[in-house]
Amino acid sequence: MNLTPKQLKILKLIRDSRVRSGYSPTMQELADELGVSKVTVFEHVEALIKKGALTREANKARSLSITDGVALPDEEQPLRFPLVGRIAAGMPIEKFADDDELDVTGLLGPRIGQVNATFALRVEGESMRDEGILSGDYVIVERRETARNGERVVALLPNGETTLKTYFKEGNQIRLQPANPDFQPIIVKDCKVQGVVIGVLRRY
Repeated sequence: MNLTPKQLKILKLIRDSRVRSGYSPTMQELADELGVSKVTVFEHVEALIKKGALTREANKARSLSITDGVALPDEEQPLRFPLVGRIAAGMPIEKFADDDELDVTGLLGPRIGQVNATFALRVEGESMRDEGILSGDYVIVERRETARNGERVVALLPNGETTLKTYFKEGNQIRLQPANPDFQPIIVKDCKVQGVVIGVLRRY
């Protein structure tokens, strides 16, 4: 898909807005962010729709969304590190061949960087502590709008807040379950799933 730098910037702005707030920016907001006219933004958006990168719901404001299966360049870069050995307390390092590597893409599964786009979020708070997701960690999130029971999701609540919890659809309501007894489940009639957690990274 041959996209211009401005078109890529528009896609990133739409993605980031939908992750943060559940809806896309207005044409004027995009124009202000890019420093161009509203007419120019409209032309870029129409071109992106024709190229299949964007979809829009008819007669609905703030309804632009990135087409399923379309990944932005910053969402599909593989993560690989040289694997130079193993280490255990009190034992020497065992040398590996120079061409060995740790492929984080493989650890996170075949989904990353292939079918669905992924992004990272920094965790704040301790509500998922007992599942090993701690404040300061980074969760790797597969961008999609549906989830299965038991998956850990980034969910946009009706009050506009975003939360990381385990998803359960129960009858006509949704239970967003924390993994810490100090926190109560969040029960809502509906919420917007922004993505599903496929990995956790921690920096020491």
